[in-house]
Amino acid sequence: MNVIIIEDEPRTAKDLKATLEALDGDLNVLAILSSVASSVKWFKEHPSPDLIFSDIQLGDGLSFEIFKEIPTVAPIIFCTAYDQYAINAFDANSIDYLLKPIEEDMVERSLQKYHRIKEHYAGGSYSSNLNKALVQIEHAHRQSILVHYREKIIPVKVADICFVHAAAGAVSLHMADNQQYLVQYTIDQLETMLNPDTFFRANRQFIINRHMVQNIEHYFNRRLIVKTQCPVPEKIVVSRLKAQDFLRWLEH
Repeated sequence: MNVIIIEDEPRTAKDLKATLEALDGDLNVLAILSSVASSVKWFKEHPSPDLIFSDIQLGDGLSFEIFKEIPTVAPIIFCTAYDQYAINAFDANSIDYLLKPIEEDMVERSLQKYHRIKEHYAGGSYSSNLNKALVQIEHAHRQSILVHYREKIIPVKVADICFVHAAAGAVSLHMADNQQYLVQYTIDQLETMLNPDTFFRANRQFIINRHMVQNIEHYFNRRLIVKTQCPVPEKIVVSRLKAQDFLRWLEH
């Protein structure tokens, strides 16, 4: 059985490879890919493997981007820290997952599940189920976001985000306690991760949390300035075209 591992943490990838080979002597790890770009390139140049183990969060984006660009008939076992309500979509569509940190018994369970449902993939039902699952997972709103801070990885609660700010090619989360964290996501990616009932994309630079809005001021040319409970690096200006949508969102 030929397997591909998509994982940007070298130690995790190495451990997963060793575990897979220990559990199944006939298993062959063809490649370990560490990014969206390298994965797309590999799949364009090689035939599809029998099975894919894939992290969701990669350094240059989400692994969903790979499977949108390169349709694959191979089943995928995701390695993730997603919340359980999102994970349910995998089970409903016969896609397994591993919650990090990955243990040997978890990998063994996933391989057993793969073998049990292998015949269904040959019937062609897998691709449509995968697409449905990806839509559900990709649009599942985050409860927390992992950030790198002083050589540590910290889970930051989305509810505690005052606003997201993008400037000079960097994107940062500004928290209710005035702490700031740089993230590897673009502001567009974060917009899809955050619940639109709670977060509003004010402009190209800001996404704001409704619970952190202190007051709103009228600005010239029928624009609005939003004041938050947290200090801001620049004025949060809502355009004239977005002003009414913003006020309706805030009210409802």
